[in-house]
Amino acid sequence: MGFGRNQDVTRVRLVARRLVDDTDATSNACKELAIFLTTGIVVSAFGLPVVFARAQLIYWGACALVLTGNTVIFATILGFFLVFGSNDDFSWQQW
Repeated sequence: MGFGRNQDVTRVRLVARRLVDDTDATSNACKELAIFLTTGIVVSAFGLPVVFARAQLIYWGACALVLTGNTVIFATILGFFLVFGSNDDFSWQQW
């Protein structure tokens, strides 16, 4: 039941690739590394509290608070980039 570990990682990478609009045909190593690290941070931010709660290192109430906080923080970051990321005057490519 379920998928293997390699299939799960592949699915996460495919979802991340779909969300990034790739305007050029060549792959940018810096962008690929940024996507990989961001995916790892987001997955561990939601996965580690659940693992800790199942191992009884933290209470389930604490797990729920952490997951709620993560949702608020990541939604705020996503909202920032959706609102201010479409401005034509400023380009993130300068970085």
